[in-house]
Amino acid sequence: MADESPKLHLFEGFGVELEYMIVDRSTGAVLPVSDRLIEAASGEIQAEIEMGELCWSNELVLHAIELKTNGPAPALEPLAGFFTRDVSRMAELLRPLGGTLMPTAMHPLMDPTRETRLWPHDYGEVYQTFDRMFDCRGHGWSNLQSTHLNLPYQGDEEFGRLHAAIRVLLPVLPALAASSPIVEGRVTGIADNRLEYYRGNCSKIPIVTGGVIPEPVFSQQGYRDEILAPIAEAVAPYDDEEVLDPEWVNARGAIARLERESIEIRVLDVQEHPAADIAIVAFVVELLRGLTEERWSSLEAQQALSVERLEPIFVDCVRRGSRARIEDADYLAALGARPAEAAGVWQQLLARARPVAEREEWLRPLKVILEQGTLTERIVLATRTRSIRDVYEELSRCLMAGVPFEAS
Repeated sequence: MADESPKLHLFEGFGVELEYMIVDRSTGAVLPVSDRLIEAASGEIQAEIEMGELCWSNELVLHAIELKTNGPAPALEPLAGFFTRDVSRMAELLRPLGGTLMPTAMHPLMDPTRETRLWPHDYGEVYQTFDRMFDCRGHGWSNLQSTHLNLPYQGDEEFGRLHAAIRVLLPVLPALAASSPIVEGRVTGIADNRLEYYRGNCSKIPIVTGGVIPEPVFSQQGYRDEILAPIAEAVAPYDDEEVLDPEWVNARGAIARLERESIEIRVLDVQEHPAADIAIVAFVVELLRGLTEERWSSLEAQQALSVERLEPIFVDCVRRGSRARIEDADYLAALGARPAEAAGVWQQLLARARPVAEREEWLRPLKVILEQGTLTERIVLATRTRSIRDVYEELSRCLMAGVPFEAS
């Protein structure tokens, strides 16, 4: 996202990022050619290129590619069309390279120890430093694709409201967006394996990820002092070349970008087609708007929720997905919801998100999730009668066609 973007108030702009795998069209194996894809589009290998409304950019590994809004988008409505268009552009450029794109948050068959190839070009020294610190040949580093949502704020008052609202909503997001049920050919029984691995990928320096749920910090200086400063101190012994910015090392489920005054939500698994991702993003935005406006609970009540209170709900949703039972009274009060399985909580929230429920292009993908199950649940159901490779080939076709994956 362009650094020179004008400062925006709450919900005046939206930065959306979707990550995809590049795979071999014949075998389905990961194909480490993101640099060659960018070169085919722009004439040279670069970390990021502007392609109109969107940018294409590299990721840590060569088999992953990111599409993101070219600066904050003023509205969400056109974004699914832009992302779908550029998915097709990428697919055409990948065809001569023997590749295509695959959706979902994890490759179901990848062996990261054997198949990881780090991006070696611009910013390569940063990735090499991460590799020395954490060994990036693991699922939590090299086999994960997500949807990121960046939301702006201005000043401490807006920061405090937005950070409080995001902390409230984070724990239940995996129960809506999980799309990673299979690891190295095995259905693990965990709804969101990406986040299960993500939780532990910085175990060598645990302050980097914390409990994934951010600490209850509601001022920008407090964020610097309580989150960023301890991260900087912890990574300094591994960063002789001083290439690591603690803002970018921070791996919580929502991270404040204080320089550009935005907060990035990182716990959403990428879906099978962009319209589903944008529908989820629109739903999240409307709920965060309601929380920041104190429609269902006071700011004080939201800020009172501790990491110790929120993290068990998050972990349960990561592991059990839509079937996680949500019963914490104070947490439910913050959302204005009643005790239920997570799927039921999301149904209650959708009934309150009228601007989302009234737009057919957003309601349709959400109904697939809430009525047929998360993408994780639909994938697991499909693999009972079909091979994993066949299921994921169909998921790639869904991505290209812009249609939902239905297990039946």
